[in-house]
Amino acid sequence: MGHITTAGISWSIKGHRLLDAIDLQAHDRKIVGLLGPNGSGKTSLLRILAGLRRPDSGSVRYDDTSLHDLSRRTIARRLAVVEQDVSAHDPLSVRQVVELGRTPFRGRFEGLTTNDQQIVDAALERTNIADKQHRNWHTLSGGEKQRTQLARALAQQPHEILLDEPTNHLDIRHQLELLDLLGALGVTCIIALHDLNLAARYCDHLVILDHGQVIAAGEPEIVLTREMIESVYGVNVLIDREPATKILRVTYVAPATRSHVAVSATHGDCLIAGSGAKSVVAAADLSEQEPSA
Repeated sequence: MGHITTAGISWSIKGHRLLDAIDLQAHDRKIVGLLGPNGSGKTSLLRILAGLRRPDSGSVRYDDTSLHDLSRRTIARRLAVVEQDVSAHDPLSVRQVVELGRTPFRGRFEGLTTNDQQIVDAALERTNIADKQHRNWHTLSGGEKQRTQLARALAQQPHEILLDEPTNHLDIRHQLELLDLLGALGVTCIIALHDLNLAARYCDHLVILDHGQVIAAGEPEIVLTREMIESVYGVNVLIDREPATKILRVTYVAPATRSHVAVSATHGDCLIAGSGAKSVVAAADLSEQEPSA
């Protein structure tokens, strides 16, 4: 249990294609990294995988069942989602936010059981946020909020976790701790990342997106090539291995030449060379446009 498959996923906003025929497989207990410049479609794809958006065409399957044949409660009992910027509108404490992870497992008017409380305690401890569990959510730093959201996801005891740039706002130590934790959970993870070196170190499989299309997919050793990185990200790199771990290492050298800067009037996109490259769907209304990722 924990196999996620997409076939031919396409999705558009006002006639502008944001995802184009995406095929993806996340095998049981593996970590799949979604990579690509801002605007490449990572967040849009994660939202479709979570059932928060319905694609124009294509299918999403969890194990052998179509996502759209599963009830919301069934999905919530097996799938946890950690988004980039989640705001709690109520004056909740950290612990209360984490307790939300137990909601799919209890009735409408039921309180938390002793077992629920123990699961919440364990989630707080595993994410190193237990010492702040009585703090108000709104008083937390960005990194503390991110760890609280991960604790809430762990409290669901999911089979699969979708994470949208979870290392944002985290310092180096907590980035490594978070990814170490995901690797130790034994659940299927699909995680959007910007850091190619973290992806090489922690992901079993990578999917590279650019302008809503899959450019490359496979093991990090196969996918992370100089040619691919220069083409997709617009930067020249050196690729070698870390002396201590022998893991693939990417060193950014310089922006690629201007010949790699492309402006597409057809798609209304502007690709800006550099590691922070973005594509902007000019005609999409901001209220409907997916966040950059």
